[in-house]
Amino acid sequence: MITPFLAPAPAPSASPASPGDPVRFDIVDSPIGRLLLTGDERALTGMYMMDTGGHPMRIEPGWSRDTDAFAHAAGQLREYFAGERAEFDLPLAPRGTPFQLAVWAELARIPYGKTASYGEVALALGKSLLASRAVGLANGRNPISIIVPCHRVIGADGSLTGYGGGLDRKEWLLRHEGVALSSAGPSSAGPSSAGPSSAGPSSAALEGVAPARVALASAESQPTLW
Repeated sequence: MITPFLAPAPAPSASPASPGDPVRFDIVDSPIGRLLLTGDERALTGMYMMDTGGHPMRIEPGWSRDTDAFAHAAGQLREYFAGERAEFDLPLAPRGTPFQLAVWAELARIPYGKTASYGEVALALGKSLLASRAVGLANGRNPISIIVPCHRVIGADGSLTGYGGGLDRKEWLLRHEGVALSSAGPSSAGPSSAGPSSAGPSSAALEGVAPARVALASAESQPTLW
């Protein structure tokens, strides 16, 4: 299988959320809350929703904030949320098992405004429908949310099923991409002619979401890498 990902750099930790030393990061604002971006000198390695409650991704000691290095990624995210971008063009290097990487690569092939079931992803990988559960587990461990669109994977009955960022955010992202949702789940329709929604989840749905606190990097300015 041709993968859209770069080979991950060697890292002392096996955790997908620890892509090596030094880890650079930035925090950007979005309509669905703050997003934590992580990367190394070559590629984006993670993007996590910070205001989801439960066990959100945390910034580890020794990580270095580098706003300039993530300028391209932040710019493409702004375009996506503004309805001006349907595809991302960024070097990605998620860390995972060979099966997880194969699932994530298949997620990256689901078009903007479309959805696929766990079973459909399994079949696309040459597996049987019995692999749907394993696909779901790998989907849930996707470290690069939105850009690797795990939010576009739904249940066989059309239900939204689970989502690490919360079902309210999954629903918002799908509606933003023009997926027609009903009580039965997404329809097979593509993006609507009206285009993506620019409004985020309701204040009730995202009660407690803190505003972004994007500070200028205190370290020496670095060239834009992504």
